[in-house]
Amino acid sequence: MAVVYAVLVLGIVFGIAAVVIGREARRLDAVPPNPVFDLNEAVTWVAEHLPFEVSAVLSHDDVRQIIDWNLEYFRTKGVSGNGHSAQTEGPVVVGGAETVDYVLHRAQATGSPYTAAQVHAVLDAQMTYLEAIGAIGPEAPEAR
Repeated sequence: MAVVYAVLVLGIVFGIAAVVIGREARRLDAVPPNPVFDLNEAVTWVAEHLPFEVSAVLSHDDVRQIIDWNLEYFRTKGVSGNGHSAQTEGPVVVGGAETVDYVLHRAQATGSPYTAAQVHAVLDAQMTYLEAIGAIGPEAPEAR
């Protein structure tokens, strides 16, 4: 008789566990995963997606430096954060020309010989990477 009760209790416990796990699995399946920016992965991805004339000149370290400066610029505009920083009100719009200018200014300040075309190519590839991992939204509509 004790064996029957033990089997019955185990069956009830496993049944409850199956229901709870199934419910949580469905709930998690309905929520898209949070995008995670991995700098090493980004550098590799961007370097592999650069036009040949740019990738022939820039090393992975150069790509990393340009991406670092771009992320620094994003932080100054409130675009990037680790989930603990203050949230900005409304959408944040970052233009390509001002980002390239920021990176070129930082490069000039450190004596790095990057050209506007090289920086633009790296930033374009980085934006494509950010879109691919789901870290950025759609392009903002033109202001009127």
